[in-house]
Amino acid sequence: MAEKIGFIGLGIMGAPMAKNLMAAGHELVLHNRTREKAEELAGEGATAAGSPREVAEGSDVVITMLPDSPDVEEVVAGEGGVLEGIGEGSLVVDMSTISPVVARELAQRAREKGASMLDAPVSGGDVGARDGTLSIMVGGSEEDFERARPLFEVMGKTVTRVGGAGAGQVVKACNQIVVGLTIEAVSEALVLGSKAGVEPSKILDVLSGGLAGNKVMEVKRDKFLEHAFDPGFRVELHRKDLGIALAAGREYGVALPVTAIVDQMLEALRAKGRGDRDHSAILTLIEDLAEHRIG
Repeated sequence: MAEKIGFIGLGIMGAPMAKNLMAAGHELVLHNRTREKAEELAGEGATAAGSPREVAEGSDVVITMLPDSPDVEEVVAGEGGVLEGIGEGSLVVDMSTISPVVARELAQRAREKGASMLDAPVSGGDVGARDGTLSIMVGGSEEDFERARPLFEVMGKTVTRVGGAGAGQVVKACNQIVVGLTIEAVSEALVLGSKAGVEPSKILDVLSGGLAGNKVMEVKRDKFLEHAFDPGFRVELHRKDLGIALAAGREYGVALPVTAIVDQMLEALRAKGRGDRDHSAILTLIEDLAEHRIG
């Protein structure tokens, strides 16, 4: 008998991920802080629940996709949360990006309830969520990973167990370092080349064909060239993620000097009122410093 799936958090990432699971034939129980989002998807063949506890009571596997560590703690372990409604043998899969420390703590609390938990953050942005091509990095036991694998393979293209509880969040912090620093590097290159008189699209064409080629230039190309910074992944969320990475650096004694600089650039964007823009809006900060808009 197919397992019943709960899904909590239907934002930019969560809604398309839930839709992909529904399209693959899974029966979903949905919850979102803004109830209208859950009811809208419920009209497409799922069931809306009034609380995380209700989701857990009606599900074998509960997936969460939420903004930050406090949100996950509240939804999973707070009053009316998942752990209040979960049954023995159930599985919680948190696909948010949160602190590895919090991920390990919540996994322990799930075990105390006779359940289990995976941390399974993702990379690929809203495009990957819609297309079902996310990269999913998973922390937890091999047994739980194999149980969840069929769900992961609906939502993602690259699915890898990277270690025990919390390891998925560590790898996601590594991912966010590379993405953030790459966006910043591409932004510098575009502003330098453009102010020197070279067409930005040509810069991206040439760089993409050599050692400098990267996924950021492919996925964010139109956002850079058209200054279309409607969010796939918001500045304020990437700032949160680099905060997690810097905290992990402190915990493990690893200096992350350039990560700290990009973290402060994201903070500057937030202070300028651009925290709700796509993280590729780092370009606009480099443009401000150069007093030049590309193109």
